[in-house]
Amino acid sequence: MSAEATASQSGSTAGSPPGSLRILVYSDDRTTRDKVRFGIGKRPERDLPPVEFVECATQYAVLKTLDAGGIDVVILDGEAVPAGGMGIARQLKDEIFNCPPILVLTGRVQDAWLATWSRAEAAVPYPIDPIALCRATVALARQRLAATSGR
Repeated sequence: MSAEATASQSGSTAGSPPGSLRILVYSDDRTTRDKVRFGIGKRPERDLPPVEFVECATQYAVLKTLDAGGIDVVILDGEAVPAGGMGIARQLKDEIFNCPPILVLTGRVQDAWLATWSRAEAAVPYPIDPIALCRATVALARQRLAATSGR
């Protein structure tokens, strides 16, 4: 595993606990990734499995991680540089077969239309509201788990 992508719960994606909910979090800013992890928590709802976060700091790490599979929800920082989350979201929807649902963190509430352009299923504006983030993530996780229904 490269230094650009890390699994923060178990320390390794190869040793992922069975039945865990894997959430990819992309941002070039470590504090943003920390806020996302804190906002969602280890088990956001009883009916969902425990969460394993996979953190990515570069576009390359996001693409490599999603190509490997096993991700249930993708959270992308729309304000990341040099590659913004909205552009990456659109690319993922074009290139990844059965792409997991995507949530984009937008710079402001008015940017929600850009998230629609990117084909993200959800958007949460800055400053990050942990409750809104958690609710949106739970909805996307349930959608994904129902679609895969093997979990």
